[in-house]
Amino acid sequence: MSVTADQEAVEAVSEILSRACGGGVAVEAPFELVEEGLGAHIASGRPAIVRGYVAAFDQAAARRAVAQAERDLGHLQAFGLRTIGEIETRVVHEEEWAEAWKEHFPVQRVGRRIVIRPTWREHAPQPDDVIIALDPGMAFGTGLHPTTRLCLAGLEEWADEGLLAGARLLDLGCGSGILGIAAGLLGADQVLGLDTDSLAVEVTTANARRNDVAGVVTARTGSLPLTVDEPFDLVAANLVASLLVDLAPELADALRPEGRLLAGGIFADREAEVGRAFESVGLVVVSRRADTDWLALEAVRRSAA
Repeated sequence: MSVTADQEAVEAVSEILSRACGGGVAVEAPFELVEEGLGAHIASGRPAIVRGYVAAFDQAAARRAVAQAERDLGHLQAFGLRTIGEIETRVVHEEEWAEAWKEHFPVQRVGRRIVIRPTWREHAPQPDDVIIALDPGMAFGTGLHPTTRLCLAGLEEWADEGLLAGARLLDLGCGSGILGIAAGLLGADQVLGLDTDSLAVEVTTANARRNDVAGVVTARTGSLPLTVDEPFDLVAANLVASLLVDLAPELADALRPEGRLLAGGIFADREAEVGRAFESVGLVVVSRRADTDWLALEAVRRSAA
């Protein structure tokens, strides 16, 4: 099944379809190829398409999945927040699905140096490029969504400040592993990726090997709170506002004093709520980045008095 949605609604629709579609979800962001097909720009005026795969051998289960998605999307549309198209369904062979979604992921430059290269595409690198060879599979985290781009830009800035060199970083909600791998390539010494989706853990592990950072980046299924010998220097948490609010105490506990948090997935109208939650647990917001209506906040854990 597939749903057309404005860029701002993509994350909510992806979450809804992921609950209904056991075969995975792929986000097809609109883009225009440039540089003879070796690069791309996001076409911000066009809607994205979110596709979910449901096994068709159990037709009753497939119909229930479609009904569930329609019901949940109807609840979302009732708020009138974003434009979301109707669900469309069609039967595809598994091999067709496995290959068709790949055409929707171009090579993309994020920030000054980071380049996201899907493994099936070519790229002519510049001397300072930090290239992430990515096979997203069906896990979210391709670099095309504004929240991912904001977090990658934040990691690049941390590297410029010398914060990543030798650092221990937690990538919470690792998805495809893109943030943790970027941190590893930019100088982090140890990166732990956590995700509640076992598929995301598998994809992160495979992508870490593909980018020769398997000795730096590890991943496992789970979430906070996390028992570790010592807190992390840095935490990247590209989640959603509600989770950031709920996990604020655990995020603070995961950081050493004066450690930094990079929190993405925040829609503009939730910024104040997230900021209050962070402040209440000693996380002081020191900067913000914006892309369309999405935000990423950087916070520092206040030292104990």
